[in-house]
Amino acid sequence: MSEMSIQNDFKTETESPHLFNYLQELIPLEDIRDFASPKRIGSIDFVKGFAIVFIILAHSSSAWLNSENKYIYGIAFALLDFLGPSLFVFLSALSVIFSIKNKQNILPQKVIQMRIFSRGFFIIFIAMIYNVASLTLENYNIPFPLSLWGWNILMFIGFSQIISYYALNLRKLHRAVIGILIIAVSNPIRDLLFVPGIESGNIIAIIFHFILIGPNPMVPLLPGLAICFISTIFGEYLYDAMNKGTTDAYIGLFRFFLMWSLILIFAGIGFGFGLYTKDSIAGGLSEYPHIALLTVANSQPYFNIPGIPELLIRGRAPNILYNLGAALLVIAISFYFIDLKKKNKNNFVHMLIYYGKVSLSLFFIHQLLLNLFFRQLDVIMFLIINLTYVGLLGFLMYIWMEFGNGVGSPEWLMAALGKIGKKKK
Repeated sequence: MSEMSIQNDFKTETESPHLFNYLQELIPLEDIRDFASPKRIGSIDFVKGFAIVFIILAHSSSAWLNSENKYIYGIAFALLDFLGPSLFVFLSALSVIFSIKNKQNILPQKVIQMRIFSRGFFIIFIAMIYNVASLTLENYNIPFPLSLWGWNILMFIGFSQIISYYALNLRKLHRAVIGILIIAVSNPIRDLLFVPGIESGNIIAIIFHFILIGPNPMVPLLPGLAICFISTIFGEYLYDAMNKGTTDAYIGLFRFFLMWSLILIFAGIGFGFGLYTKDSIAGGLSEYPHIALLTVANSQPYFNIPGIPELLIRGRAPNILYNLGAALLVIAISFYFIDLKKKNKNNFVHMLIYYGKVSLSLFFIHQLLLNLFFRQLDVIMFLIINLTYVGLLGFLMYIWMEFGNGVGSPEWLMAALGKIGKKKK
C-alpha cells in the first residue's frame, strides 16, 4: 500500500459530508473497546479497571471527606499511590507494544508510526487543556501559554506512547541500562536544577527545570522516563507468551514477572527507607507536592508520623523502583488468576475489565461531581456514596458505549485515530 493511496483514501473519507455518521459505521464498538487493550489478556484490562477505581476513590476522598476523617486519605493515598500514574503509564507502554506488534507485516511501518504518534499527540493535547484548567483552579500564577505545560498523568501517558515506540527499536539489555541510568541520575539532576536554578536565578537551569519537571510536577519526566524503557521489556515478554498461548509459557511469564517484581520492590525499599518532610527535602512542596500527604496524614490526634519514606514520595528515584515492582506484582497476580487459572467468571471481574476498557473516559467524567459533597462526609457515608458513584459512572459508560456507540468518548477518538492510514474497503 503506497503512502499516496493512503493519503488519498483518508482525504476522501474526511471530505465526506456525512463524516459523523460514517465514523459511527467505520469504528465498531469492539475497536473502541480494544484500541489499546492486548486482546486475550484480560488481566491487563482488569488492572486498568482496578487502578481507575482507586483513582476515583482517591480524588473523591480528597474532596468529600470532612476535616475529622481526611487523614485517612493522606495515609491511604501515600501507601497505595503505586496504583496511580506509574501503573497507568506502565500499562500504556504495554499497550503500545501490542499495537505495534499486532500490525507488523500487516501495515507499513510509517502507518503504524502515524497511529502511535496520533494517539500520543492527541492525549498530550487533552493534557494541555487539563493543565490550564487545573493550574487556574489551584491558583498557580503561571501566564498563558506557559500554563499549557505540566507533567500530569495524561501528558505523561501521551509522551510515553511516543517514547515507547522508539524504545522498542532498542535491544532489551540497552533499554534496561537506559532505564537504570535514568533512575540513578534523577535525584542528583533534580537537586542540581533546583538549588542553582530556582534560588540563584540561573536562566538555563530554570528552562531545563521547567521542561523536565514542570510548574506542577505531579508526574515529572525525571525519573518517570525510566518507566517507558523498562516497561517495554516486560511488554515484549508478555506479547511473546500470549502468542505461544501455552500453559508453560504463561507459567514461565508469571514466574518471571513475580521474580522481577520482588527484586524491584526490595530495591525501592533498600534505597528509599529514609524519612523526609517538606523541610528536609530540596525544593519542599513546590518540587515534591506529593509530600503534602504527610501533613494530611498527621491531621489527627492519635499518632504522629515523623516523615514519609523516600520510596513513597512521587518523583524520587526509589519511588520509581518501588512502583515498578508493585505494578509488576499486581499484574503478575492478576495474570495468574485471570489468564492462567481462568478465575474470570464472576461479575466483579467482568465489571473491572469493562472499567479498564473505558478507563480514559472514566478519568474525565468522574471529576464532574467532585464538588458535590465537598468536605461533608464521614468514612461510612463516603464509602456508601462513593461506591454508588463508581457504579453510576460504570452504568453511564455502558449506556454511552452500548447505545451511543461511544461516539465522542476518548476511546472513540483513539479508535478513530487508529483508523488513519487504513485503506477503505
